[in-house]
Amino acid sequence: MPTILALESSCDDTACAVIKENKIIANLQAGQQIHESFGGVVPELASREHMKHIWPLVHETMQTAAISRKDIDAIAFTRGPGLIGSLIVGVNFAKAFALALEKPIIEVNHMQAHVGAHYIDAPQPEFPFLCLTVSGGHTQLVFIKDYLNMEVIGQTLDDAAGEAFDKAAKLFGLPYPGGPNIDQFAQQGKPVYEFNKPGVGDLDFSFSGLKTSILYFIQKEVKKEPDFIENNLEDLCASVQHTIVSILLEKLKAAADRTGINQIAISGGVAANSELRKRFQQLGEQEGWATYIPKFEYCTDNAAMIAVIAHHKYLVNDFAHQNIGPLPRYSF
Repeated sequence: MPTILALESSCDDTACAVIKENKIIANLQAGQQIHESFGGVVPELASREHMKHIWPLVHETMQTAAISRKDIDAIAFTRGPGLIGSLIVGVNFAKAFALALEKPIIEVNHMQAHVGAHYIDAPQPEFPFLCLTVSGGHTQLVFIKDYLNMEVIGQTLDDAAGEAFDKAAKLFGLPYPGGPNIDQFAQQGKPVYEFNKPGVGDLDFSFSGLKTSILYFIQKEVKKEPDFIENNLEDLCASVQHTIVSILLEKLKAAADRTGINQIAISGGVAANSELRKRFQQLGEQEGWATYIPKFEYCTDNAAMIAVIAHHKYLVNDFAHQNIGPLPRYSF
């Protein structure tokens, strides 16, 4: 069984992990607080922060895992999708480090890795299963046939669910990242306000219309009551959260009904949302599903999920060449 060092640098978190004999033995991360004052990720700043963090983080991860360079059998990295500058840092570091160690490299699709977070710990879903993958930049319904054989059967046509959370939070004057803040305030409120749900057919998603609906609603209410947001913040957050979660679960149920699959999972950063986790499990009980949610640490961007996909690629000799480059738009 191989020992693989894995890197994740698709957005604003630098992450490194080590998997040994199919077990994660180290999983570290360096965040980037520099973006908070801008209300969102600044790509140029993100790539600079990755360059600053990546080598110290790799060194610390290897110390945590108690391994040396000679113990490493391969270097894995996120090839995409993501921010081009951020990806370049991770891809080039991985290639250079592997070249120096004379080890193979393994490229990993970031969205496949979010699904792969379910392979890290028990219990694991049985094949085939469905996974709703929801993050700041992506919203997908994925049909998983085995560890590396996945098919996207539904996805967002414009904005992602995580973007809708962040946009609403910004309108409410909440700091970045907005999703966790909305979740926190929503727990003290009730979903008393209604917003337009997008009329998208089949299994695809759309959240741009919802963002517009929230914006127009806020503008109208603030004209009548200047302190409307401050006076109703908890209920506003609860209403936005309830709407987004409802959209996600309605599509997930439709996918389960269509495929007849009862092994159902969720993953991605938005899978850390408390209402989504709660209502997903409730829906699973009603529908007779076997439901799966990764640990919180494996929902947000992390290198452990990169490592576990790389492990399965290593077993089938799926290695990349040194001439490989990042793919900011990387579908599978």
